[in-house]
Amino acid sequence: MTTLAEPHTLDHDGVPVPQRYWAIATVALGIIMAVMDSAIANVALPTIAKDLHTDPSMSVWIVNGYQLAITISLLPLAALGDIAGYRRIYLAGLALFTVASLACAFSRTLTMLALARMVQGFGAAGVMSVNTAIVRFIYPQRLLGRGIGINALVVAVSAAIGPTIASLILAFGNWPWLFAVNVPFGIGALVIGMRALPHTPRARHPFDYGAASLSALTFGLVIASIDALGHGETFILFGVEILVAALLGGFLVRRERHARVPLVPVDLLRIPMFRLSVGTSICSFCAQMLALVSLPFLLQGAHGYSAVATGLLITPWPIATGIAAPIAGRLADRYPAGLLGSIGLIAFAAGLLALAFLPEHARILDIAWRMALAGLGFGLFQSPNNRAIINAAPRERSGGASGMLGTARLLGQTTGAALVALIFARLPETGTIVCLYVAAGSALAAAGVSGLRLLEPPTASAASSPR
Repeated sequence: MTTLAEPHTLDHDGVPVPQRYWAIATVALGIIMAVMDSAIANVALPTIAKDLHTDPSMSVWIVNGYQLAITISLLPLAALGDIAGYRRIYLAGLALFTVASLACAFSRTLTMLALARMVQGFGAAGVMSVNTAIVRFIYPQRLLGRGIGINALVVAVSAAIGPTIASLILAFGNWPWLFAVNVPFGIGALVIGMRALPHTPRARHPFDYGAASLSALTFGLVIASIDALGHGETFILFGVEILVAALLGGFLVRRERHARVPLVPVDLLRIPMFRLSVGTSICSFCAQMLALVSLPFLLQGAHGYSAVATGLLITPWPIATGIAAPIAGRLADRYPAGLLGSIGLIAFAAGLLALAFLPEHARILDIAWRMALAGLGFGLFQSPNNRAIINAAPRERSGGASGMLGTARLLGQTTGAALVALIFARLPETGTIVCLYVAAGSALAAAGVSGLRLLEPPTASAASSPR
């Protein structure tokens, strides 16, 4: 019997209990810290800028540096996971994230904090790039939907409650505690992970440094240009940046077509189920970010709630997601992702439209059920969609699939946040409502893309059975 003290070397379908529970707990802890840190710094930016005596506009680099580091390293680290082993990349990323969190807490200048945040972003990318790939080896194939459901639950809830947790920490301590709190959890996750995470098969091909550099430049430029557009950059400069990114991306794709194991998973994007699931993910996370960024402005501006009350009013969203995600994960083992995803995304869109049509003097219950409907729909979609992405890829390409899953989420979230800034700048009076309309439209577009998967035969999956 495999014990916690001896990591199971994977030679069959999944790892045994109780190692499985310890392993998924390690993965969950890492994701909670990595995803939540993407959100909590936003809340503290004004406080940090004042404390460090810096211009508020410059403080944005505390967020952008973290986001950019994740963007440029996600796919290269996922590819490196195929070669070095997912366990090794995950633990290295977790260790780097923990050390960088401590450096953030002790930073006393904006430059120090921004650099520490970038290092923290590279650590977070190590965690996020291979977490789904690891789940594929922790759970047996027949229970894969359950494992990915837990993973999806942690990602969705961490992103949704990040601002609320940040507010609570700031209510009792100063901003360095936002980062210092990661250290004991990171150390604990490392200790458990070294004992519980399974060793996975390693590919024999070399790492493609040229493709990694081109990938970093392409995705970094895309994300940076979208973010800059949302913060006032001219359309001409945005167009030039996107054109350069497109040229680099085109060269990268042509280069990768001839690669035996491409770093950017162009081989997986040829699989219809994989391609449609990635498209669904981008549209849905764009909708989620449009809503989560604009809703506090709606509740505080139009309805007069305080910041603390706003955090509590948004809470039904992550609670409903938390209830729906594991249930959807179990359902995903029995029903098509296209069907579950479409149903969930239509419910998500209905919740967003209901929020857009809030009455002028909305009661708490009026807001709560709308939030819950949006969260329920999102939770129902995410687990089956993630399962479809990871299950459409061969087992030896799990790293590429996991990296693309994270990249799709990041691209959707960044686009959504940029659209909020753009809409607010152009429509200062009605921007919050327009954001919810656009979010609902994006959710319905995701539902349409998800529904196209029902036209694909079951054999479309490249990995319908363990290899």
